[in-house]
Amino acid sequence: MLFPQMLFPFVDLFAAPRVPAIALVPPVPEATSSFEYHTVRSAGGSRRFRLYVPAGHRGQPVPLLVMLHGCTQSPEDFATGTGMNDLAEAQTFLVAYPEQPKSANPNKCWNWFNAGDQGRDAGEPQLIADLTRQIVFDHAVDPSRIYVAGLSAGGAAAAIMGATYPDLYAAVGIHSGLACGAARDIPGAFSAMRHGAPAAPTLARNERIVPTIVFHGGRDTTVNPVNGDQASEQAFGAAGGRTDISRGCSAHGVAFTRTVRYDARDHSIGEHWVLEGIGHAWSGGSVDGSFTAPSGPDASAEFMRFFLQHRRPG
Repeated sequence: MLFPQMLFPFVDLFAAPRVPAIALVPPVPEATSSFEYHTVRSAGGSRRFRLYVPAGHRGQPVPLLVMLHGCTQSPEDFATGTGMNDLAEAQTFLVAYPEQPKSANPNKCWNWFNAGDQGRDAGEPQLIADLTRQIVFDHAVDPSRIYVAGLSAGGAAAAIMGATYPDLYAAVGIHSGLACGAARDIPGAFSAMRHGAPAAPTLARNERIVPTIVFHGGRDTTVNPVNGDQASEQAFGAAGGRTDISRGCSAHGVAFTRTVRYDARDHSIGEHWVLEGIGHAWSGGSVDGSFTAPSGPDASAEFMRFFLQHRRPG
């Protein structure tokens, strides 16, 4: 009888089986979002801001939205009320929330009514612009898709940023705010809030048309809705194109009128939404934040839809 080794002379039946070596690769940590405070310091002073970075941001150039809160609000409150961080997570963009401290204004309002805070390279506009540039420097941001938006005093400040930095922001969102230059001092601010700017022709105009979306409650008793008309007119100027007006209703029964403006080449350059029955509040916002109107159309979603249609030329 032949032994197995004689039949299979090259096989050692008693040797341990050889197992291929397996390289041990450490698990890839799950991507997480962050919402942290940072500080910008420049010739214009310093400001803290909170920056939301979505989990999906892994180094690719993404849009940036700068959100300017209203009076008495904080970055956390504004983020909660608008739900903008949830949109940033779903659509992968960065959101910055500059903080206006009480040391700059007792009610934490942006000082949109001060003549010194309405020009380029000075005051609060310089701070906000430097903050924006710092984020672009520190993170992967698409420089052609930088946007600024705000509520109330923040909306008025956003209008100023669009008017003074058309080379930085691709589009602007103004919710319950006022046009750039609507007032030059505190008495003028209260007058403009009640009645609108004294004369629309005195309002500053952008060197280029910066696409702008305006939301304003039809029953706003804090900032008269005529200010939404003036902010819209200031942004579009004599664009020379057509205007489309439509009417609709939110899922919760709030009626609205939406005006879409086009330039001479028939490109959309702006929208103006008037929300019937809504007061001084962010339309479609969360009850967990201040100054919100949850029953209205979703202003955050509409702002981002509008913004992402536009890139800054050049």
